[in-house]
Amino acid sequence: MSSYFRRLSATSFEPSEHAGGAWNPDEQHIAPMFGLLAHIAETDHAERRPGTPLVLARASYDILGVIPMDDFDVESRVVRAGRTIELVEVTAHHGGRAAVTLRGWMLQQHDTSGIRGSHLPSMPSRGTLPEWSPDDFWHGGAIRSIEARRDFVEAGRSRCWIRPMHPLLADEQISSRARMLGMVDFANGIATRVGPDVALYPNVDLTASLFREPEGEWFGLDTSVSFGADGIGLTESVLSDTTGPLGTSSQTLTVRPR
Repeated sequence: MSSYFRRLSATSFEPSEHAGGAWNPDEQHIAPMFGLLAHIAETDHAERRPGTPLVLARASYDILGVIPMDDFDVESRVVRAGRTIELVEVTAHHGGRAAVTLRGWMLQQHDTSGIRGSHLPSMPSRGTLPEWSPDDFWHGGAIRSIEARRDFVEAGRSRCWIRPMHPLLADEQISSRARMLGMVDFANGIATRVGPDVALYPNVDLTASLFREPEGEWFGLDTSVSFGADGIGLTESVLSDTTGPLGTSSQTLTVRPR
């Protein structure tokens, strides 16, 4: 299977080797799952509202538990219906247990080209950054599934271009937003403050806000990682494509020394 997942039914999916986790290869990496849930939110919305689609402007994920490399089910619902604004929810279940939940704000688009602009920092050109093999540091199929170029500024600070080498699902049209949301969780592993041999620091959530549609195959992460003194951490990123910044993401970490 060349994609991250295979659809078994309208609501059931099977992970491929490309979804293997970095902390434990027998568990799914959460990054592709985030992209899949965004895709489900978008496709369900398009089916409910043909001809009047809203766009996924904010995706807030909560990780409720680990997900083994096994079949899983998804369930979606509308939390707050509206003509121009909707709040939707998609949950992945395994063995009857909720494992990951996405709550997404879907917003109506308007022509604001005359007032557009952002002061978020721009990424350096991809060609100026050295190639980086994340599987020299991390393990698992998801890590091996990306192509990357990284500027490691200092411990806890990196700028990285990444490109997924596989689609989320075969034979389905995946939006650029869902593709990017399927890559954002890698931020926590590209700007390492300490190695995984020193401490564990998985994230319990991720919130991403996008103010425009990403373009192209490569996505930029300008990432900073902070650890407090009491076992809590934070990974923050400016998200970009080759035309410039387009949003931000934030991940809350539980930091556990080895």
